[in-house]
Amino acid sequence: MTAEILQAALGEYFAPWVQALGLKVEAFDTDSVTLRLPLSPQLTRVGDMLCGQAMMGAADTAMVLALICQFGQFRPCTTVQMNTTFLRPLSAQDALVQARIVRTGKALAFGEIDIRGANDGKSACRASTTYALI
Repeated sequence: MTAEILQAALGEYFAPWVQALGLKVEAFDTDSVTLRLPLSPQLTRVGDMLCGQAMMGAADTAMVLALICQFGQFRPCTTVQMNTTFLRPLSAQDALVQARIVRTGKALAFGEIDIRGANDGKSACRASTTYALI
């Protein structure tokens, strides 16, 4: 797996609005991916705070890329459940979205995501996910 393959997957497998988030692959290994979600006026609300919808979209996307790392290739999947907890506002900085595979089986995959400030490293959002492997 390479960062270039993962970055290309963003354009190949995801909807245009997800591509518009401007996600960039920062790091990866066999069971995790970290993406940078750049701060932009389109993704913020009052107080220069990153909106929750953008964070959830980035979290879901990062987990699919983590599954690509796990399987060595894209495998069709769909989100079954995403449980998201917002811990604090994320303001005036990019977000780092780290998705980690907890377990994969024949039909389901489970993961955890941490979204933290790129500058301060503080967690702003945590999510747990379940995916159906198709």
